[in-house]
Amino acid sequence: MLPGRLLPREGSGLLKQNHIMQQVRPAVPVAPWLGGKKRLHPLLIERIEAIPHRSYIEPFVGMGGVFLRRRMRPRLEVMNDRNGEIINLFRILQRHYPQLKEVMRFQICSRREFERLRATDPATLTDLERAARFLYLQRLAFSGKIDGVFGVAATQAGRFSLARLEPLLDAAHERLDGVVFESLDWAELIPRYDTPEALFYLDPPYFGGEADYGRGLFDRSQYARMAEILGALKGAFVLSINDAPEIRALFAGFLVEPVRLTYTVSAGQGTEAQELVISNREALARLL
Repeated sequence: MLPGRLLPREGSGLLKQNHIMQQVRPAVPVAPWLGGKKRLHPLLIERIEAIPHRSYIEPFVGMGGVFLRRRMRPRLEVMNDRNGEIINLFRILQRHYPQLKEVMRFQICSRREFERLRATDPATLTDLERAARFLYLQRLAFSGKIDGVFGVAATQAGRFSLARLEPLLDAAHERLDGVVFESLDWAELIPRYDTPEALFYLDPPYFGGEADYGRGLFDRSQYARMAEILGALKGAFVLSINDAPEIRALFAGFLVEPVRLTYTVSAGQGTEAQELVISNREALARLL
């Protein structure tokens, strides 16, 4: 493990001189994920690391596109996702990494194997087999979509190669040391970890794409509930979501920062989009 260096971070309010962060080596996601914040993560991490906090919680962690790339960690870190396959993978990667590598060592990159594993009920597998299955499917699924088809480019090598994947897994295993895992509904998770020294980063499904991560996990009514819960939060939060009039109206009482991004699609073409980075005023007041 990388020996962390304890660095005092100057802040104000409740934390002041007692705010201590640990410097860590960033990692990158071990597989693609729909909405993985590839373009937005530098800005988000800048905002997150500027807010003093003793605990950091992600209710919608996905494949950890923001979580793993942070350079500083507080005393407590929590990864949460309603998708149990995600949390199982991270838990196995943290605690049973050598065994996970052994299971994947002779895995081949093929359409037939992809379709076989996609058709396999994960409930029939051990936790170790489930983790290997999920990682394989996410590495090979088109655009990192949960129910995606086999994705292969006519001019590129297959995306599942343990030789290329192993350095990513090594870094993620190291970074996950000490992380707490949950698989709760976001609205149940937040009160459990809400303190004046907590920082939440929320990356909910995009407005208009509520079912993109699985049916029944999230619906449009939850945005209003989210604004209500965050309005009563003891701690700080940063939230990222696509720009929509309905979202602006619901979160009008918070700090709303529009961000222009260019996303690359097929054939190298790009499309512009605007996202919102939302936070509570109390979080910024701590920096004054």
